[in-house]
Amino acid sequence: MFTRAITRRPSPEMVNGITTADLGAPNYELALVQHASYCRALSGLGLAVTVLEPEPGFPDCCFVEDTAVVCKEVAVIAPLGASTRQGEEVSIEPVLAKHRPVRRVTAPALFEGGDVLQVGSVFYIGLSERTNEAGAKALGDALAEYGYTWHAMNMGETLHFKTDVNFIGDNTLLVSPFFDEAPELAGYRRIVVDDDEAYARNCLYINGTVIVPDGFPRTLAAIESLGRPIVVVDVSEYRKLDGGLTCLSLRF
Repeated sequence: MFTRAITRRPSPEMVNGITTADLGAPNYELALVQHASYCRALSGLGLAVTVLEPEPGFPDCCFVEDTAVVCKEVAVIAPLGASTRQGEEVSIEPVLAKHRPVRRVTAPALFEGGDVLQVGSVFYIGLSERTNEAGAKALGDALAEYGYTWHAMNMGETLHFKTDVNFIGDNTLLVSPFFDEAPELAGYRRIVVDDDEAYARNCLYINGTVIVPDGFPRTLAAIESLGRPIVVVDVSEYRKLDGGLTCLSLRF
């Protein structure tokens, strides 16, 4: 059960953010409107939402999920894998320290929160261009001290693990075709989201409700068929920077 979320408003510098998408530059004013709508969705699901101001010099600073992994017992601060983002975690640490004991992982061990999925007492840590084996082990070992188990997950051609795999409650995952074959995920019911709606794999499960990105009708219908509450949020401007629904907050 989540009770809090931390978000950060986008900076006008977001137009210079890291991206592999070929969708044009984000519209900053529309991004602000969409961010406010996203925060209202979290608040409407019972979360106390902290909204931080943009951080100058960090075009990707709104994607706060990458800066830490937070569970019931601890917040583990990330040494981010993208060199242009290293330093974003500095201002997140004192905010998280108000709510959790803080642990730090230091380079050359690197990880980003977008590569980390918690399902109950298990963490899945994707090995990507942003999260190396040393980072996965350092994070996994820190979490293991609190009784969690973890799996390092080999990845295909994707940015983050949660670009391809997300938990939506009731032992159910949204997955890419690549991860539908992963033996570590065999015990879950898996809904395969094909590449033409790949962005919709990144849904956000909050206290029994699934937040779904706008514009992906087949994925929406698949989730509706499960009978769970749904909130649809438009995050088109963040998609232009490879950012999804989970990327925009730290929930705990």
